[in-house]
Amino acid sequence: MIVTNKTKRPLRIPLPGGKTLFLAPRGTAKIAPKAKNHPPLIELVEAGKVELDDNDHSSGGTGSHKGGDLRSSDRHDTGGGIRRTGDR
Repeated sequence: MIVTNKTKRPLRIPLPGGKTLFLAPRGTAKIAPKAKNHPPLIELVEAGKVELDDNDHSSGGTGSHKGGDLRSSDRHDTGGGIRRTGDR
């Protein structure tokens, strides 16, 4: 389930279990389906401040990694080894 902030201000959205979602202006976030029946969230939907979308559009796998294995030359090498300088 996707929730979208329809306002120009950041929102603090109460969720079940005492959790809170902080959502940027015009931002979206994925929430658990059981949260759509939470009374404070229903109030925000009825007020037009947020919109709920039952379709999960993230299942398409549109991430930046396109599959395959990462070779050592593809990864960013941090050079985390010990570097000694000066006389020994």
